[in-house]
Amino acid sequence: MFMAKITGSVVSTKKEDSLTGKKIMIVQPVDANGENVRSEEVACDSVGAGIGEYVLVARGNAARSVFSEPNSAIDSAIIAIVDSFDK
Repeated sequence: MFMAKITGSVVSTKKEDSLTGKKIMIVQPVDANGENVRSEEVACDSVGAGIGEYVLVARGNAARSVFSEPNSAIDSAIIAIVDSFDK
């Protein structure tokens, strides 16, 4: 799991069936100071997060289990909106 800031959204009219109806967001992984730590990636949103918000992102089986779809193409899922953080 890692913390990230949402920087954008993805629109896709054709996609793998398990992604249908899911909101896909662009997330920028950050450290405990809110500084970027690596390249942006995409994640399916499970909590209704929006651009500019800090979130927690799960990967792999943990991400797929959020949507109760163990065989889906989902590899990353936004699982929480971060209200605040400090070091």
